[in-house]
Amino acid sequence: MRFMILLALLFLTSFASNSLIHSSSPYLQQHAQNPVDWIAWDENVLERAKEEHKPIFISIGYSTCHWCHVMAHESFENETIAEIINTYFIPVKIDREELSHLDSHYQQLHRQLYGRSGGWPLNAILTEEGKVFWIGTYVPPHSEEGVEGMDSIMKRFGEGYARDKEKYRALAMNIEKISPTVVADGNISAKALFESVTSNYDALYHGFGIAPKFPEASKIALLLDLAELGNPQAKKMALEILHTMALSGLYDQSEGGFFRYSTDAGWEIPHFEKMLYNQAELIPLYVRAYQMTHNPLYADVVRETIAITQHRFGSNGVFYSASDADSDHEEGGYFIYTEQELKQLNLSASLNAALELEDGANFEGKYHLHIATPSRPKGFRELQTKLQELRKNRHYPFIDTKIITSWNAMMIEALYKAGAIDPAYTQMGDTSLNILLKTLQVEGTLYHQRVQGYPITQKALLEDYAFLISALLVGYQATLDEEKLQLAQKLCDEAITHFYTKEGWVQNSDPHKVKVDLLDKYTTSAYGRMMQNLRILSVLSEETRYERLAKKSLEQTPYLDPSLNAPSSMIAWLMGRYGVISLSHQRTILNQNRQSIAKIAYPYLYLHPEVRDDFGACTVNGCFSNDKNLDVVKKAISELKK
Repeated sequence: MRFMILLALLFLTSFASNSLIHSSSPYLQQHAQNPVDWIAWDENVLERAKEEHKPIFISIGYSTCHWCHVMAHESFENETIAEIINTYFIPVKIDREELSHLDSHYQQLHRQLYGRSGGWPLNAILTEEGKVFWIGTYVPPHSEEGVEGMDSIMKRFGEGYARDKEKYRALAMNIEKISPTVVADGNISAKALFESVTSNYDALYHGFGIAPKFPEASKIALLLDLAELGNPQAKKMALEILHTMALSGLYDQSEGGFFRYSTDAGWEIPHFEKMLYNQAELIPLYVRAYQMTHNPLYADVVRETIAITQHRFGSNGVFYSASDADSDHEEGGYFIYTEQELKQLNLSASLNAALELEDGANFEGKYHLHIATPSRPKGFRELQTKLQELRKNRHYPFIDTKIITSWNAMMIEALYKAGAIDPAYTQMGDTSLNILLKTLQVEGTLYHQRVQGYPITQKALLEDYAFLISALLVGYQATLDEEKLQLAQKLCDEAITHFYTKEGWVQNSDPHKVKVDLLDKYTTSAYGRMMQNLRILSVLSEETRYERLAKKSLEQTPYLDPSLNAPSSMIAWLMGRYGVISLSHQRTILNQNRQSIAKIAYPYLYLHPEVRDDFGACTVNGCFSNDKNLDVVKKAISELKK
């Protein structure tokens, strides 16, 4: 009997859970069995901290984050470290995809303190009033090679705060006083933007920076805009990056789709997460590259990326958020190949050379594929089929099934833009848009996300409005459906009501508002995209109040140093400098002339049907050309670039 009782106690202990077991977040659920007494973030956290006179320990991550998993295993599953955390702190877990505005707030603090971007996991220690006095990313469990370990950090700050709270309150106050570097609006010009955005351009491997190396879609979009405004060097750089990434290890050469980032400067070995937003932001860039060059590689990338995104993330017309890097506890396990597997394919000499297989394994004794030749080698299509066959018996990594409004809107926009390559994508965009609105807009209220089986509760953030409005505007261009423009305007007015304050724009409508972040390091800034939306809507709706608000907002908000990466806000500035143009005629005439209009090299040109018998070109300041001959209007548009 004693043995049976002991066995039962062991059974119950091994499956003990904290309060996260009740969360709808897949990420929080992953930490529900930790010995740390995690709680989810809510307004009661600060109240509890004040009652218990304890500092707050916040740990932010997401369900497909590899280093979040590593730190969880090393530290948060460690009984000794958990006991220290539970003794001295109120431990709070935050899903950065669920509460992206809170993550943004702490990422901004990290950047202000250290002068560089943070990442995930992001960990912070706060006073009982909620002010940060320590912040960092991944921390090893124990001190090693001069890096302080989690056990030491938690004990040092926990005991220190219990002895002398005022010391840490003062430290928190000093951190709050640190301001970001800014440059004045007067220092901005197309030339200055190009010089700043390319100041860390990697001429050898292409892309920006060294390692880890991210796609940085917004920077490439800015280069393509500058290219269409007459900068040939910007075009060269943008195409170099897109071409290199398409053939590199950042791209899944077997099935298609992009990994989150490269761990090396040469784009050879990625971090194997696949994020919905990466696919959504890169697809339109490859559409533009194809339109500029007609290189079939770029069209292939678009088709393959859409296909694999629908296959892995598609769910009844909308899309899941991400897939993990690990498979069966092996990083990249689903995506890499053994030497024996590749040998049994009996590859030709040219394929072996193109894939650089003779150089040997490049990732933990196995092969992650990239193409070393300037284009896909002969026989590559057949090779893809064989490589996919090798993966059929493998377990695909964990997929986070959250439906996030902003990321879905990005993907819908990508589908509309891909309609320039295949009109079928436009219909797919319409289908997904309608389902997203039915799924995330309930009784007239827009929400941030939905997880199957859980009630929908969190209202939309600025990012959800910004990217949904953008998708509607792009959808309007693809279909000339007036209802899309009307809904975009309605949502824009709601966004202004919810997120524009006397102090400027904020990310959320909660009582504790988070200021906007201009940076585009991992995804496009919602603020930057919203400023673009305002300028586009001003012309298409003929409502100058949107232009006035965009101008005022950009003047109110100091530009962060371009080297810190704010290209989407810079694109909004360029729209003001050169002008957003509406090109008008009857709907049927505009549709008949789409191919000719698409050849106009101007990045901020939008179709707008009107009842008239000629073509008209207008900016927010008035119309500047009208003629029955489209070529005459084209010439007038090209003059604006001078």
